Amino acid sequence: MNAMNVMSTAGRRRRTVRRGLSGRQLLAVQGALVGSVVATVIVKELPGIVRELRIYRMTGGLRARHRYP
Repeated sequence: MNAMNVMSTAGRRRRTVRRGLSGRQLLAVQGALVGSVVATVIVKELPGIVRELRIYRMTGGLRARHRYP
């Protein structure tokens, strides 16, 4: 090997093959995970929310300020 060949290869960097997730892929996976957790909580709590809305409507809603303190 001559000195010129050694210097030209020393300046180059090898590209390593990266395995795993990129930043965008990781954000997409995290978004999907958070979205599924939120959807699960909403579906689980929906009967209670509907019940509370019925009670609110039966008591008059915003129009019943003076009747129910």
